[in-house]
Amino acid sequence: MDGMKIDDVAKRSGLTKRTIRYYEQIGLLPSPPRTEGGTRLYTQDHIDFLEKITNAKEVMGFSLLELQQFIALSDTLELQRINYRQVKGTDEQTEKLRMVLQTVEEKLELIEQKKKKMLAVEEELISLRDRAKEALVLFGEQKNSEGQQ
Repeated sequence: MDGMKIDDVAKRSGLTKRTIRYYEQIGLLPSPPRTEGGTRLYTQDHIDFLEKITNAKEVMGFSLLELQQFIALSDTLELQRINYRQVKGTDEQTEKLRMVLQTVEEKLELIEQKKKKMLAVEEELISLRDRAKEALVLFGEQKNSEGQQ
């Protein structure tokens, strides 16, 4: 049986072995086949999938729950694309295309929700920064007036 051991996958993906096992445990990463001795044997597809997860997590700031939703929608979209290609030129084409559109809309909504959360955090930090600057200005004025007395 060909495949890579978890040490190799960890090095290539930049993740720890513990993280890789955890992703498998929670169903985020498909379980790889195992040898008779129980050793996991990963493929390039597993590494590609881990890179996709890492990008979604780092770039989009997704939590694990959001990651699971995003990956599930990605998987659904890929299946819908395959189904659409199979019925191209038939009456089913329009319905399959509507399903693709709905899944894309769901992915966009997930991203929009994340953007709103990030903007809310940004607004909160800007407000805190502005209040801190105002306090420093007031503190400086107060200190100057005390020094003049």
